[in-house]
Amino acid sequence: MSSPLALLAALAFAAPPGTGDVEALLLRADAYRLPAGALEVETEVRSYRDGKLDRERRYRVFLRPGRRSLVLSRSAVERGQKVLMLGDEFWIVLPSSQRPIRITPAQRLLGDASAGDVATLTWAGDYGGVVAGEAEVEGRACLRLDLTARREGATYRRIELYLDRTDARPVRADLFLASEKLAKQARFELETVDGRPQVSAMTLVDRIQGGRETVIRYLSRSGRSIPDAFYNPMFLTRNEPEE
Repeated sequence: MSSPLALLAALAFAAPPGTGDVEALLLRADAYRLPAGALEVETEVRSYRDGKLDRERRYRVFLRPGRRSLVLSRSAVERGQKVLMLGDEFWIVLPSSQRPIRITPAQRLLGDASAGDVATLTWAGDYGGVVAGEAEVEGRACLRLDLTARREGATYRRIELYLDRTDARPVRADLFLASEKLAKQARFELETVDGRPQVSAMTLVDRIQGGRETVIRYLSRSGRSIPDAFYNPMFLTRNEPEE
């Protein structure tokens, strides 16, 4: 039987969505962000203040089915720092520490990019909801999905997600805190990679502190799996995946 991730690419190019099954729409939207199987994603994060570059970091992100992710810092200033996600649990491993530290998915890595923003690339399974209406966003006719977190480890309590009505590609997401306050607004850029459209960047606009934006850019994706041992927080304090 095919896994849900194996169905993502096919679902992305199925018939145009109506206002029906939200789970199917989310699977199709996820296919633009996450190809099937184990992946290594080279990621660049840049934070801006008032339009000027503030800081920049690089990360290697290993993703596996079953909500398992490992984020390795590549920039000299954070060399040796690691973030591990196992289901709803997150840890950060600092080079100066012999023990992993529990964190929340909302823990910031850089600017408005949280651990959850970098470590997770899917909505299906983590969120459920309804198709709440339609709107024009970025010049596209979109379906508006009103989503609520199904898991304690979801990065945001509620999301208003706008998907292109024609092909379910993600256009914008309004990201809300538990207090119902709008925290960030995400915009998605797509490029054709390996013959099909994929999300190449996500821009997070801070809706609490004005003038701040963070751009998460996916520089490359490749099929690569690392040994299971690296998905153990104590093992990570002593070991590093090979280049």
